[in-house]
Amino acid sequence: MLLNDLVDGAAAVEPDNPTLSISSQCRLLGISRSAYYYKAITTEDERELAILKAIMEELRERPFYGYRKIWRALKDMDVTLKQVRRIMKKAGLRAIYPGKRTSVPAKGHRKYPYLLRDKQIWLPNQVWATDITYIKLGGGSVYLVAIIDLYSRKVLSWQVSNTMDAEFCVSALEEAMAVWGEPAIFNTDQGSQFTSEAFVKVLESHGIQISMDGKNRALDNVFVERFWRSLKYEDIYLKGYETMPELRLGLRRYFEFFNGERFHQSLDYATPNEVYEGRFRPSEEQQALSAVA
Repeated sequence: MLLNDLVDGAAAVEPDNPTLSISSQCRLLGISRSAYYYKAITTEDERELAILKAIMEELRERPFYGYRKIWRALKDMDVTLKQVRRIMKKAGLRAIYPGKRTSVPAKGHRKYPYLLRDKQIWLPNQVWATDITYIKLGGGSVYLVAIIDLYSRKVLSWQVSNTMDAEFCVSALEEAMAVWGEPAIFNTDQGSQFTSEAFVKVLESHGIQISMDGKNRALDNVFVERFWRSLKYEDIYLKGYETMPELRLGLRRYFEFFNGERFHQSLDYATPNEVYEGRFRPSEEQQALSAVA
């Protein structure tokens, strides 16, 4: 394909198209995503920005790609492996890969069955879910727990801690219930924080059914895993927080954006707040996608 053809094809892409992603438009036009980002670059900064945009688009499609695979995917941009690695490191971009274990079962703690298989989730507060992830700061790692309403994807509460104990998880649970009421079912993994007496006691005292992911079944909590991916690629990796106060402020801003402004394809492009508050109801097709396999 001639360079002029690439430029003409890239010019036909509509970045703000509400129904077709950039990747889909590129496939229809017969050009690569990297060709879309090609420009007559006049400065090195502009060239780096074009490469960065192409890298981020590739990671949105294939978040498991490391810099070597990204480099091969951007072959139309005439970039080197060293350039891709440097730009990704500078922007804090990386592939999603298994990190520190945040779900460690405790011997003697009671385990509960998984209650969500084939269950249709059709209203707010029917099912809440939680999980823990770790975030790297300048001085080490901290832990984040979030509680999410699965019907609306709304983040109901969250807490950050320097230690991975049950206390900050209980605090997040009590805060969510104080503000938003009680769920019918609460789903967690089998981590010791969620099987602890302190955490389980709160749920049982309110008559909430307890559901736990099966062993070695990562997809049982797929909605929360998708949320972690969005948080890290849309905020954490881009901002590179160094201190706990910076992180807390940044998380508060992101969760406000996530709940109130970010459009969700799985919600027919509504926001979690609109769905949770009943101002928007997903179509029957979208509701069917909420059935947990």
